[in-house]
Amino acid sequence: MAKKTIKGEDGKTYTVKEKKPFYKRWWFIALIVIIVFIAIGSGGDDSETSEATDDTDTIEQTTEVSNEVEEEPEEDEAEAEDVPREHQNALRSAQNYVDTMAFSEAGLYDQLTSEYGENYPEEAAQYAMENVDVDYDEQALKSAQNYVDDMAFSEAGLYQQLTSEAGEQFTEEQAQYAIENVDVDYNEQALKSAQNYQEMMPMSDAELHNQLTSEHGEQFTEEQAQYAIDNLD
Repeated sequence: MAKKTIKGEDGKTYTVKEKKPFYKRWWFIALIVIIVFIAIGSGGDDSETSEATDDTDTIEQTTEVSNEVEEEPEEDEAEAEDVPREHQNALRSAQNYVDTMAFSEAGLYDQLTSEYGENYPEEAAQYAMENVDVDYDEQALKSAQNYVDDMAFSEAGLYQQLTSEAGEQFTEEQAQYAIENVDVDYNEQALKSAQNYQEMMPMSDAELHNQLTSEHGEQFTEEQAQYAIDNLD
């Protein structure tokens, strides 16, 4: 602390300690520091409050969007109520068929409208065709798999069965998809066909070979027919 010399009333000289100005004292500096920290803290609170407000706005917007999405099914239900009962029944019939069996589009329509089938009016059947949930490629594959599992077919014979008007009435593209994806061994199909013929009637190997390969017969390849003959019991 600084010192200074003063002269008293008695004429004597005295040395005294000089006091610091208040703004240089420790308690004043500490007070300023505290005030600064309080100010910073208040600014942070404002920022947090702003962020909280933004979060609240986001939640409100999300809730509004969610409410809008939830309202859409109500419109769908209203539309469904406008569909005639027989149209809805035709759609249910169509869905049951493609879920449990294998149908082409043409075959399904025939089944819905035929007097030997469901006998729905054409308008109801058409509504069903336009709204049924189905993949006709997969229907063709399912049909092909059923045939080779239960009967004996060459590749050519299977393709013809899938596309024929007297068969399944799939399109050529759908039938080709089925042929390329079906799980089958045509050598074993030829053997199964040869065994069926042998059980029904006696045949020479040459006659059986001709029946297995003929365009008017089973349409197996020469190699497949020979495999069948070589493996007959």
